[in-house]
Amino acid sequence: MIVPNRGAACKCGVRVGYNAVTMETDFLQGRTAVITGGSRGLGKAIAVALGSAGARLALVSRDAAALEAAAAEIRGGGAEVEVFPTDVTDERQVRQLERDVLARFERVDILVNNAGTNVRRAVEEFTLEDWNKVISTNLTSAFLLCRSFVPQMKGRGYGRILNLTSTMSHVSLPGRAAYSASKAGLLGLTRALALELAMEGITVVAISPGPFVTEMNTPLLEDPALNAQFISRIPAGRWGEVREVGRLALFLCSPDAGFITGTDILIDGGWTAQ
Repeated sequence: MIVPNRGAACKCGVRVGYNAVTMETDFLQGRTAVITGGSRGLGKAIAVALGSAGARLALVSRDAAALEAAAAEIRGGGAEVEVFPTDVTDERQVRQLERDVLARFERVDILVNNAGTNVRRAVEEFTLEDWNKVISTNLTSAFLLCRSFVPQMKGRGYGRILNLTSTMSHVSLPGRAAYSASKAGLLGLTRALALELAMEGITVVAISPGPFVTEMNTPLLEDPALNAQFISRIPAGRWGEVREVGRLALFLCSPDAGFITGTDILIDGGWTAQ
């Protein structure tokens, strides 16, 4: 790693330097990352990125076959990967996940709460089951995972929690009542946890993706009219690529991001700037 120069001391006693810092390619060596929804889409892209920097990966999803397929692909790049089929909305299963991950890796340094789902319909057409499914998957799961892994992340001076929120936690669209409510709640959880954990050296950051090419957006991508409508509203003129979120997550897990906490990073091609 190239370390910044020591520079001159300011009046507060801190020495300030201005040389660029280049991160080592294996700066996550020895770290363990738990990634929910890790079998596809943004979760898989984040896993690939963190694995490229040396992180050991615990991939979590309900779909065991998809997990194994993703793990095999990521192992091809040299990363150490284990899969843990789990329903992250189930308290008992999350407690078992906690035991299984710690038995395998002994520690967790990074938690990525990425599991998510969506139900698109008018509010009067929602059933309580629909509502609970979205809230449980997108919000309650993050609480359960944090409750399990935060206690043993403490005391090391380093930790990263990344919560995948959405532009829908800032703005919304018709038919997104449950999704927007869940993602806004996850943003609130992010801020509260950041304050609780700041003195532990554990940062908590939300990433709010806009329109990305993922399985969740397949209904829009496969409808030419809706696809064109969405692209026309994105100032960047295109859908986002999942690797872009992976690279952002990688930076947020780096030593250079230790002063970023309690905030939300929009990665949306300018969608919410309009």
